[in-house]
Amino acid sequence: MVSRSFVGAKTDISGASRPIKESEMKACAEAGVKYVELPVAFDALTVVVNKKNSWAKEMTTDELKTAWEAAAQGKVKTWKDINSRFPAEPLGLYGPGTDSGTYDYFREVIIGKDASGKQGDTRSDYTASEDDNVLVQGVSGDKGGLGYFGFAYYEENLDKLDAVAVVNEQGKAVLPSVEHVNDGSYNPLSRPIFIYVSEKSLDQPHVKQFMDFYMANAAKLSREVGYVAMPQKFYTAAIARLNAEKPGTVFGVKANKGVAIDKLMTMAGKE
Repeated sequence: MVSRSFVGAKTDISGASRPIKESEMKACAEAGVKYVELPVAFDALTVVVNKKNSWAKEMTTDELKTAWEAAAQGKVKTWKDINSRFPAEPLGLYGPGTDSGTYDYFREVIIGKDASGKQGDTRSDYTASEDDNVLVQGVSGDKGGLGYFGFAYYEENLDKLDAVAVVNEQGKAVLPSVEHVNDGSYNPLSRPIFIYVSEKSLDQPHVKQFMDFYMANAAKLSREVGYVAMPQKFYTAAIARLNAEKPGTVFGVKANKGVAIDKLMTMAGKE
């Protein structure tokens, strides 16, 4: 999220794991904050299962919701409870804790909102940890294990886990990969990661110097923290946007999920 301090004109820069919301745009306008929006990486949440799992090569978002929603607690205990085509193997769930941004995004796109518009919750009877090693160990040691975390960490544990192909909004089962994140087909579990900088703050030499350094090293730093780096040509385009101090967001008031990198940068060029 874009920080409250940033929209209140109290800080110069804000990182954001999603595009700026309409309410945040309004708060910025009220505080007189004009901002430059810069995409810096993509994030791909990867759904993983045990190597001995031979039945869940692909899953729909509805099946993931059935497994993880609050209403499933005490009821969905086996894989067969998720879908009758799955075996009656005991289900073990492993995921980030509730203070994690990864948890927040998974809850938003998989659990979604109820009929009243209220954001739904996940079940609480799962093994929660902010340490991805704990989640890897849990799923790899549990034949019926099901978990999720960032793509980069899955790549580091290919010998221990299998990724699940998630059926996207176009009805196609897609495995997480750099290619599928870049082309937008791995949706809705991929999203652009941003940094927002105040246009006024860019007039301060130290802020501009920091942003120049940040964008010049964004690809390397993105990989180091587990995100999917964009192709270099898009960082070049983002740097041009920074240097031109082009204000505003390319998204209007709707946050896009699974938007392709090339589409995102085309949008940025036309804004």
